Amino acid sequence: MPVKVPDNLPATGILESENIFVMSETRAAHQDIRPIKVLILNLMPNKIETETQLLRLLGNTPLQVDIDLLRIHDKESKHTPTDHMNNFYCDFESVCQQNYDGLIVTGAPLGQVEYEDVTYWERIRKIIDWSQHHVTSVLFLCWAAHAALYHLYGLTRRLLPSKRSGVFWHSRRDEHFPLLRGFDDEFLVPHSRYAEMSLNELKNHPELQVLAESDEAGAYIALSRNNRNLFVMGHPEYQKGTLRDEYFRDLAAGLAPQVPSNYFRDDDPSQQPIARWHGHGHLLISNWLNYYVYQQTPYNLDDMSGMTPWERQI
Repeated sequence: MPVKVPDNLPATGILESENIFVMSETRAAHQDIRPIKVLILNLMPNKIETETQLLRLLGNTPLQVDIDLLRIHDKESKHTPTDHMNNFYCDFESVCQQNYDGLIVTGAPLGQVEYEDVTYWERIRKIIDWSQHHVTSVLFLCWAAHAALYHLYGLTRRLLPSKRSGVFWHSRRDEHFPLLRGFDDEFLVPHSRYAEMSLNELKNHPELQVLAESDEAGAYIALSRNNRNLFVMGHPEYQKGTLRDEYFRDLAAGLAPQVPSNYFRDDDPSQQPIARWHGHGHLLISNWLNYYVYQQTPYNLDDMSGMTPWERQI
């Protein structure tokens, strides 16, 4: 949340130069506040687990956030009760005429499938295109980040020799960047994926900027220069036991998975995992909601022009 300061306070200029959001008394007196509307497109098989993970992060903010849950199709889910889907999830046709402050698109277990072979690929493309005119800021997670970078910018992923699973060290590239406000210089993030984006291609793309990366895991956070699209190529939403459950699931399926790196105590799967990324995950989502949604979205969503505030300033 912004800090309200007296008009013309000398410290204001210093704080603003560090991208710390401050608001003058005059502006605060004329500011209207309403709930933030966020749409979640949940592509994961276990809908309840994933929605709980995301809502846990979204709930750690003083903002009131109104959530709509979106499904990609109305086919029966193998991992989520039909009643749950019918009671809590909506179809795209029922929301496509609305505007939203934020959209979150989750990952999906499709890391080894060609995009065009995904049964709902055209549907995903349609929703991504819609989001560029009806949503103030879009957060793409893991597979969705790769898919959106491919659809929006033509960037292709590279399949890895084996699944990248574990908790890896990352570094931020700009300590004063709003999205990374409060981050440590180095921080840990869980990854669980079969592919990666080229770090050099992301860095050299004129419409993108890389904000955080890892020597082991590659690119982690990329942001479009118009600040509308945020690509997070890891899983800050994962809970303590998520990688453990994935590992033993793959083991039972005969996939011979590698033990997740830097995750179990002493790298021993018989030991308990150690969660060391929750603080970063909460901070990432809070910063996104504050700097890229709440501070930028119009008070009346019907006034959304299809351009971000940054684009309107250019």
